[in-house]
Order: sequence, then structure tokens, then C-alpha cells
Amino acid sequence: MVFSSSNLLERLRALTADHAPQRWVVAFSGGVDSTAMLHALATSGTPEKILAVHIDHGLNADSRKWEAHCRRMAKDLAVDYESRSVSISEKAEYGPEGAARAARYGALLGIVKSGDCLLSAHHEDDQAETLLLNLMRGSGPAGLAGIGLKQSFGRGVLLRPMLGISAEAIEAYARRHDLDWIDDPSNADSRFDRNFLRNEIVPRLAARWPAVSNRLRRTAELVGESSDLMNELADIDIAGLGVPGKLSISGLQALSPERQRNAIRRAVRLCGLPSPPATRLYQVIHELLPAREDAQPNVAWANAVVRRYREHLFVLPQSSRKTDDAGGTLWPDGEALNLGNGFGSICLSADNTTGVDPSRARDGLMIRYRKGGETIRVNPQGRTRKLKNLLQEEGIVPWMRSELPLLYAGDQLVAVADLWFEADCSSTPGLAVKWTDRPALK
Repeated sequence: MVFSSSNLLERLRALTADHAPQRWVVAFSGGVDSTAMLHALATSGTPEKILAVHIDHGLNADSRKWEAHCRRMAKDLAVDYESRSVSISEKAEYGPEGAARAARYGALLGIVKSGDCLLSAHHEDDQAETLLLNLMRGSGPAGLAGIGLKQSFGRGVLLRPMLGISAEAIEAYARRHDLDWIDDPSNADSRFDRNFLRNEIVPRLAARWPAVSNRLRRTAELVGESSDLMNELADIDIAGLGVPGKLSISGLQALSPERQRNAIRRAVRLCGLPSPPATRLYQVIHELLPAREDAQPNVAWANAVVRRYREHLFVLPQSSRKTDDAGGTLWPDGEALNLGNGFGSICLSADNTTGVDPSRARDGLMIRYRKGGETIRVNPQGRTRKLKNLLQEEGIVPWMRSELPLLYAGDQLVAVADLWFEADCSSTPGLAVKWTDRPALK
């Protein structure tokens, strides 16, 4: 199949037939696949805005040069551009490949806004490699379904419109348009599992079965149908358990172990987090569900954690924020600030109800986080209270108490997230604190 701009746009329109995309966000590594996709999209005549996002993993000495290359190409194509740097430990539990993938998607989660479509340049050959990798890992139906065409991703949607296109057709497009791309030398290193399959195993399979990538893609599609049915069942179960981010333990215990695992796996994905490895999923079932009600155990993996608190399981992103981090400045009716992977965004908005006195926010409100000892007077006729006590009385889950954005005018605490306002700094009407896509607080 020939790859072209019109072909790409046709696929994107089919994938977004049920909703109008606000913006195309292209995961742009600078390799041949994402380069071809970005060029095809930028020259397709699409009316939607395009944002190219480059994630610098810092694993190669030339990564700064690669970022500069991507920036130049985005400028040449007249598309918006952002870059993010992430830190990868080569001693990470899931290896450098898994750690890089988790860090990459974690960074992208912080960029994708409501209505955005994140585009990934995975193609037919990637699908074949993924299916083989997941077979070697002992994956279940979700893993054997391979890479999905479309799935929710944070506040937006992740699309992979090139899954039916071969690597050969994509490179032919790049050469036809005389595109310049980055060849990452690590792709030749067969110490990495995916490279081993790509460089040594798949070519041998293709020598025997020339259409192997196409056949494996078809297999993944068929298994995907079974996976879709499992997701439908999980959605029914989750509806009876609460919401994806907060699941009833007693409700889970009434399900069979198979449905427990299916529901939890689905809840994690609906929260926009990476799927749990089988070992972690079994830990959730066998360690968290039967734990004492007063215990607070948790099971964590790359960028995600499941916690037990009283009678619920909470599905959450892992915070990478340090305790002394500042979160930026909020301005009246200004841009919303992203609070990090899975923690939503926050803004100030004029409202007819009680809120922050606009005069207090004239110079902006700084976002900070708890260090201990904070006080606030919520009731004009009441006394000043310790924030620690208010959070306990309100029943805010322990791990979120240090994640609540605190709004300061200078050294004065004027608001605790969207929960309370300092009486001396509020007015009616005032500026409401809008915290969207926030994790469960209680």
C-alpha cells in the first residue's frame, strides 16, 4: 500500500468520525516514521492545528543535536513545536526500553489537552514486533491484541493511523519527498529485545513467510476483538464498583478472580496509565484486596500506583514532584497550568460565587505545595486552623494531602486547591479555582 498525505488524512478522519479533533499532537522522534507522518500531515491541508512534540531521553550523546534537527524541521513545515527532556535510569526495573517508554508517555500526558489527538507513527512492522514481544512475555489477550488503533490518553485520544502501512512504504514516501531524518544507532543494538526481533528474527520469518508482518497484524486484529469484549465486560463491572480511579473493594471481592483482574486492568487504562505487569496485577489481588482496613498498602509500576485506603482501591499516577517544587503562577482568566502526569490542570476563573478576591490575584498567585505548618481561616467568624487538621477532618486521602496545589499571594495562603479560601482574601463574587481532571481526593 502506498503512503500519502491524502491517505493519512483519510485514516485520521475515519478514526475521529465520532468527535471533532481540536489539535493534532505528533509524537516526533525525528526518525523516518514520525518524520514521514509529520510531513504528510503538514502538507495534507488539514485545518486543525498541528503540534510536533519531541521527547529527549538523553540516552545518546547526540540527543541535543537531534532535538535541534526536530525543531528546525517543525519550523520548516510551519507547525508548532515543543520539546521535553526526561531522565532514564539504565538500571530501571523494566529495563531502559520500558523506562524510556514510560517516561515518554508520562511527558506526553502533560502536554495533551482535552480534545487533542496524539498521533504515534507505529506501523505494520511495529505491530508484528509487538505481538512477538508480548508472546515472549506471556501476555494475555490485551497484550496479544498488540498496538491499538485508538485509545483514550489522559484528557485526549491516542491514534495510530499508520498501523496498516508497511515500513517499506513509509520509507519510500520519505525518499520520494527527499526528507531528512535521524538514524538512531541504538536501533542496530540487538541487546534490546525489540531490536533483536527486528534485526534477526523477523527477517528470518519473512524469508520463510514473506507476508509475516501482515499475517501477524491480522492475528492481532482478531485477538483485539476478544479484548474488546473483555473491555465491555470490565466497563459493566466498573460501573458497579464506582469510577475507574476509585473502586469498591467489597464489590471487587464479589467478582471472580478473572473479572477482578480484568476490571482493574481496564480501570488503569481508563485512567490513562500504563498497564500493570502480570506480577503487579496479582499483587493487587492477593495483597491489597485482603489487607486490613486500617492498612495503606500500595502496588506500583512505571508511572502508576494502586493504593488501598479503607474500603476502596485508588488508581493513581505516581508523583515525580519534589516537595520544594513550585508549580508556576496563575493569573485571573489566564491559561490553565498543568499539574503534572495525571494530576489535571488548574486555573482562575471569574465567578458569581465566593472565591479569591481579584485584588489579591492582581500580581498572580503562586502555586506551592505543603511543607507543614500551614494555617488558614476559612470561616470569617471562625478561628485560624491548621491545614493538617482540616485535611484530616475532610477525609482527604493521605497521599493527596501533599499534592494539593496551594495558592499564595506573596507569603499569604489564599486558597487550598478548590477546597477552601482564606476568609481575609475572599470576596463575592470572586475568582473560582477550577481544578479539572483531578485525582480522587477522598
